[in-house]
Amino acid sequence: MTEHTVPTGADARALVLDVLRTIAPGPALESLRPDDDLRDVLGLDSLDFQALVARVSERTGLRIEEDDYADLADLAGWVRHLTS
Repeated sequence: MTEHTVPTGADARALVLDVLRTIAPGPALESLRPDDDLRDVLGLDSLDFQALVARVSERTGLRIEEDDYADLADLAGWVRHLTS
């Protein structure tokens, strides 16, 4: 089992934004608020969301379960998930 370090809120936010830049670059990403729905604001479809989950999981070493997806609808949810 791989041990991981729990990131700070700022680090978690930066990580998710970095991954999102590879999936949905553009001006909407730069003005993204913590509670904005990622799928709506960035136009993510289910494949984009799966790519986000996979890439964040790869970079953090955390397993992200399908049961967690509802909590990962916005940036604030990602930060909470990654820092808990």
